[in-house]
Amino acid sequence: IAQDWSDYALWWEQKKCWLLKTHWTLDKCGVQADAKLFFTTQHKMLRLRLPNMKTVRLKVSFSSMVFKAVSDICKILNIRRSEELSLLKPSEGTLKKKKKKDKNNKEPVTDDILNLCNSPVSSGLSGSPGLYSKTMAPIYDPVSGTPASSTITWFSDSPLTEQNCSILTFSHPNCSPETLAEMYQPRTLADKAKLNAGWLDSSRSLMEQGILEDDQLLLRFKYYTFFDLNPKYDAVRINQIYEQARWAILLEEIDCTEEEMLIFAALQYHVSKLSLSSEAQDFSCESEVDEVEAALSNLEVTLEGGNTNNILEDITDIPKLADNLRLVRPRKLSLKAIKPYWFVFKDTSISYFKNKECAQGEPIEKLNLKGCEVVPDVNVAAKKFGIKLLIPVADGMNEVYLRCDNENQYARWMAACVLASKGKTMADSSYQPEVHKILSFLKMKNWTMSPQAVSDPENTDMKPECFVSLRYTKKYKSKQLVARILEAHQNVSQMPLVEAKLRFIQAWQSLPEFGLSYYIVRFKGSKKDDVLGVSYNRLIRIDIATGDPITTWRFSNMKQWNVNWEIRQVAIEFDQNVSIAFTCLSADCKIIHEYIGGYIFLSTRSKDQNETLDEDLFHKLTGGQE
Repeated sequence: IAQDWSDYALWWEQKKCWLLKTHWTLDKCGVQADAKLFFTTQHKMLRLRLPNMKTVRLKVSFSSMVFKAVSDICKILNIRRSEELSLLKPSEGTLKKKKKKDKNNKEPVTDDILNLCNSPVSSGLSGSPGLYSKTMAPIYDPVSGTPASSTITWFSDSPLTEQNCSILTFSHPNCSPETLAEMYQPRTLADKAKLNAGWLDSSRSLMEQGILEDDQLLLRFKYYTFFDLNPKYDAVRINQIYEQARWAILLEEIDCTEEEMLIFAALQYHVSKLSLSSEAQDFSCESEVDEVEAALSNLEVTLEGGNTNNILEDITDIPKLADNLRLVRPRKLSLKAIKPYWFVFKDTSISYFKNKECAQGEPIEKLNLKGCEVVPDVNVAAKKFGIKLLIPVADGMNEVYLRCDNENQYARWMAACVLASKGKTMADSSYQPEVHKILSFLKMKNWTMSPQAVSDPENTDMKPECFVSLRYTKKYKSKQLVARILEAHQNVSQMPLVEAKLRFIQAWQSLPEFGLSYYIVRFKGSKKDDVLGVSYNRLIRIDIATGDPITTWRFSNMKQWNVNWEIRQVAIEFDQNVSIAFTCLSADCKIIHEYIGGYIFLSTRSKDQNETLDEDLFHKLTGGQE
């Protein structure tokens, strides 16, 4: 039988490179007589651990750049926006703990692997639902997340049969508390920095980075800017983001308060209940509005111009807030001093006066919030609504606390602070949605115990240890946890499945530490190590001992950045002649360089591109000049 050799190519072991230019002579490639070349397939099997901790085994190109390989993997798994994901090598520290576990139970590890090996990777899916047009039929039921019937026929060529699809779109029963205890939990910032050390280089192939056939890698969302999440097309993507968020909270990779932990627990409990119940599986779509109809009515509103008189007001008049708030200044030795003042919020700055009557004169102080860090300081049960502002000054951060009287006042001021920190005013269209988002999150936190709602914690089959991190399992008895989770569950008990997951993701996004990836660095001229937090819109220098932010630099003020590959130093220039330089100690500097370039690349996306990505621009911004 004639064999198909089309997938074979030459791999040059010593130089760690593929010889893919078949029209070149070996001499032109620099191959000498003593070189050892391997004639091997370009596509090989790879085990991928997904964010939901399930492992899939599929064929991946070991010769294309990782960016392209991830894009192919996402096509098979039906995850849109592959540029937000990447492949991560599990770090050494995290494996040690798992090794002990593997000795005891060798069996289940292999049973749990979902084999997608008959997948035609190169061709992608026949219908290629990754590239949907605006009027394409929905792939998933937006309420329950089940694949729409039309989707399954599409997948006929793909290994994603209905059952495989449900493994990716549904959150499956949670792991046992013992498994949770076995998993690696970062205790310090240095531990958190270890988690981010293993990202693969997107502009080199798997083989060049020492990955071998059947190795295990983690597929994870690397960039925390989730663009255009749409329940009709993104059931797998939403579920995997939800799972990544869930594990980050359970393993305490991100900190949250007890009140927030109970909301997360209640939402997880709700999602797992709905995922198990059969109603979620065979949901019938009664309210199926024709896509074209929806698009037409949308167009109608746009053409009529909707409600125009408000729009004009918005343009001419930048709104301002003025209210009585309390100011708390942390003092080094004495107790905090809390005083009421009359506050005025205009543009991107806050001024405060002794009282309302003095507001025409000079303020006591004017705080410019551009580039500041805004941290919520809220305890709904104790009626505490605080906003902590860390305002950049020449030698670090100036701490200011504002105390609000109630939820509505807090939501308006908090939203204004968040926008101002990004350099936007309240005239921006995102102000009202931000206020609503904050209020809905507060509403979830605000639960009152009604006796009839929680029938009897004894009778529920909840394992509360699966929904909270170990710290709370040690702090409370199981019964107490069940009662408190059920209390919090009342607020979310009516939510459909996909909405509950989206709510969970939103709540995760509103945590102060959301989206920060940590690295241990040494700044130029500094004697000690610091931690650098990389986020989607800023870099933060953090004190490694206390965990306090020292300085924040925003990408929006960045003029240029470059890497000196010889001494492996990243140098960045910002506006107002601010420049920084650092070497990275916990990972290769290429990883941080790629993170910064990747976030800037992602900020250039727009919805009308119909999802074609400028791959060259990505490599220009993230590739090394080595």
